[in-house]
Amino acid sequence: MKYAIFSDIHGNLEALGAVIYALSKEKIDKYLCAGDVVGYGADPGTCLKKVKQKTSSIISGNHEAACSGLFPLENLNENAASAVVWTKKILKTEEIDSLRGLPLVFENKDLAMAHGSLDNPQEFCYLFEPYESKETFDLLKKNICFIGHTHRPRIFVKRDTIISLIGDNKLELNPDYKYVVNIGSVGQPRDGDPRASYCIYDTQKQEIEIKRVSYDIETAQKKIIEAGLPRILADRLALGR
Repeated sequence: MKYAIFSDIHGNLEALGAVIYALSKEKIDKYLCAGDVVGYGADPGTCLKKVKQKTSSIISGNHEAACSGLFPLENLNENAASAVVWTKKILKTEEIDSLRGLPLVFENKDLAMAHGSLDNPQEFCYLFEPYESKETFDLLKKNICFIGHTHRPRIFVKRDTIISLIGDNKLELNPDYKYVVNIGSVGQPRDGDPRASYCIYDTQKQEIEIKRVSYDIETAQKKIIEAGLPRILADRLALGR
């Protein structure tokens, strides 16, 4: 089975389109989304429609939960909260209802997936450093879990009791180890690389690869500004911050 896994699209239609086009050349069997399809960007409805058409499973991110009233706005920073308020006005009632019904965790025979972490997924915790992933590893029944939320692609590995960070973006999995893979962000990367990030997991080869693809940043920025969203949400796209 060959999976395409992506997250944190954040209403960025140009980035999503570039990722879908790149994946069309990869002979993908299943597409999975780790949340935050909406928020920040100017095309939440169209992105939501495209992701639903393409993926077999979507889980809730904090922006979906906030838009549907399941996550308090006061838990978001000012710009994120402003974007949620704007997004709620743009989305149709049935779209918001569909967000409310999204699960927090996905699991099948090959993998697990959460937006922030497996422990208390409704709180959308951030896993920036290896030690922060301990509880997720403890709950992980499979040997791999995919997450997003931080907008920074990273791979954590647990060997016996030791959890560490792997620097490579392409990795052959060891069946004796467990992995937590942050697949980065499609629509708003924050690791200094403005290109859209996504991941491919090949279960036959037991291999994962985090890939990047360029997209039309200027058009995405223009849409955000014209929509009246906070200017910083447009400016940061070019910086990958």
